[in-house]
Amino acid sequence: MSLPTFTMRQLVEAGAHFGHHARRWNPKMASYIYGKKDNIHIINLQKTYPMLYTALNAAREVAANGGKILFVATKKQAQDVVKENALRCGQYYVNYRWLGGMLTNWKTVHKSINRLVKLNEMFENNQTEGYTKKEILNLKKEQEKLAMSLNGIMNMGGQPDMLFVIDTPKESLAIKEAKKLGIPVVGIVDTNADPTEVDYPVPGNDDAIRAITLYCELMSAAIVDGMASEMEAKGVEVEASEEETAETKAPKKRATRKKAEEKAAE
Repeated sequence: MSLPTFTMRQLVEAGAHFGHHARRWNPKMASYIYGKKDNIHIINLQKTYPMLYTALNAAREVAANGGKILFVATKKQAQDVVKENALRCGQYYVNYRWLGGMLTNWKTVHKSINRLVKLNEMFENNQTEGYTKKEILNLKKEQEKLAMSLNGIMNMGGQPDMLFVIDTPKESLAIKEAKKLGIPVVGIVDTNADPTEVDYPVPGNDDAIRAITLYCELMSAAIVDGMASEMEAKGVEVEASEEETAETKAPKKRATRKKAEEKAAE
């Protein structure tokens, strides 16, 4: 098995090189900026390419060791893409709003998940007898609100082993919580971001839908490859399936790091 391949041409065609307006830049991104065009910073894709490869390889290793990876992107244009690709590789996502304490106060988050499960069961089984119309409406609103924030992590079963973040300034709370817990972060860093805030920065456009789609598809493919490697290390023959989702996949035992490294070296 191997990492998904990508080319400089794909990055260019996706518009990954277009940064923000020059006045919005973060000086810590200076070494990743090629220049300016019409006062828009241009990202040096010669630096993006190897950094993206390194990030994908790190995610693959986490997956190969049975780890859980959480996709985080709450900006509107990224919501559907992030959900789709997280589900495709059987992982987890937050694409609506990051709730404070989602990582650092998992016990409280778990209670909210249990509440959502009960509400889902109530409406699926038509167990609303005895409630007034107003009470049912309020319960429905509560269910919808919880679902928007928690659907993507309902079966995560605890803290993830890695975060994959689109737009690091916007998702700063998630990154801070991950850092506090020692959870590594892969982050797409545009010209307004601080690349030192994440473990695996990938300089690139974090606004263009084509660029976001490319990053997410590559990440999903790398994770699938890592999961397949884990199964092969156990002597199990598997076929990647898009039907295994974050809502339905069962937790699996971790492969030993030694086995994963031996497989990756082949």
